[in-house]
Amino acid sequence: MLKRKLDQTVIKMKVIIIGGGAAGMLAAISSSKNKDNEVIILEKMDMPGKKILITGKGRCNITSNLPMDEFIKNVPGNGKFLYSAFNNFTNKDILEILRKEGLETKVERGNRIFPITDRAQDVQKALIKVVKKLGVRIITNCRVNKILTNSNKKVYGVLANIDGKEKEIKADKVILSTGGKSYPGTGSTGDGYKMAEEIGHTIVKIRPSLVPLTVHENSLKLCKSMQGLSLKNVGIKFIDLEKSKTIYEDFGEMLFTHFGVSGPIILSASAHLLRYKNIDELLKNKKIELKIDLKPALTEKKLDDRILRDFSEEKNKEYKNCLNKLLPKKMIETIIKLSQINPEKKVNEITKEERKKIVTILKGLEIYIKDFRAIDEAIITSGGIKISEINPKTMESKLVKGLFFAGEIIDVDAYTGGFNLQIAYSTGFTAGMN
Repeated sequence: MLKRKLDQTVIKMKVIIIGGGAAGMLAAISSSKNKDNEVIILEKMDMPGKKILITGKGRCNITSNLPMDEFIKNVPGNGKFLYSAFNNFTNKDILEILRKEGLETKVERGNRIFPITDRAQDVQKALIKVVKKLGVRIITNCRVNKILTNSNKKVYGVLANIDGKEKEIKADKVILSTGGKSYPGTGSTGDGYKMAEEIGHTIVKIRPSLVPLTVHENSLKLCKSMQGLSLKNVGIKFIDLEKSKTIYEDFGEMLFTHFGVSGPIILSASAHLLRYKNIDELLKNKKIELKIDLKPALTEKKLDDRILRDFSEEKNKEYKNCLNKLLPKKMIETIIKLSQINPEKKVNEITKEERKKIVTILKGLEIYIKDFRAIDEAIITSGGIKISEINPKTMESKLVKGLFFAGEIIDVDAYTGGFNLQIAYSTGFTAGMN
């Protein structure tokens, strides 16, 4: 009789999730599907999912519509590590969770998926609702100071500040999903790196990724003269001048700023540049050049023909008044200065060589890159927990039993387009499963 009673006793497993962002909430969802788990989210902000609110310029680029086997190609930072996680939880899975909560989605340019409402808040609310329905306890305004481990390198709980007092909270498993160091106002202040390092994990150098770029003095005047100008459908190339080698090229939208360049294709380029060999030294020595093709759809010959046609239609006008059909108004003065052609010269007097100079500028506007902007301006963080210390199939630490990682704290990062949020969902779900 006593044996039967013991057999029927269910031992609850206590799972603590440190950080209630996208990764933390997905970890809670998958972990709490096992009814024998008691799941608690410890979130230092006043609500979970604050970073979700600022993604996609407040609209939340939920994920990408690309097939999952295309995702790894868009993760320059250790993409292969995510193979199992992406198989465990796909873009369709996150959309189904949101759909069940009544939130429909839409696909926009570049395979980006957004909520039909265009409100990031609706994504955050839907995830919180799912988490609460599953019986997960969420403790907000709770800062975790330390992960507790025993002499056998096994997790047994955490030390956390709750209501102004430090308390020890026991746990069988701990999932660390505190995010990176980008957007510190949302709670991503790098706390998790310190906690992981204290118990023996290696932190790969933290750097800003998906971040605007600053330019050298000689290019700064040029960028400032076009500050606020957004260019669509332009081609870009980043060139290592030391090796005369193209490092990265892309096509799309970019923006001139008071410090340099920004916009989607520049942000994606930054994720690639930061991994390039000797990048800091090359930047310092003005050896990284950005070439902007303002007319990528036209060959040099066709562009010259186009300019000649425009000029012949307005042959009695001055040069400064004949570029309106070809360029945005804010760019005309800059291009005229770079061409070194007298702005008051009649266009029917402009020579073939001078036209060639205009074509060269429009097909390869040169800017010299100086540096990455600060980490608090980055969309995501590059670097983090070394992937060789994590089991990619479970997200469990290879050094500390019962400790799992999820999201941006891991040394994985992707281009813009919803890929980084999908990394958060997939690694979070995988950690919670195990």
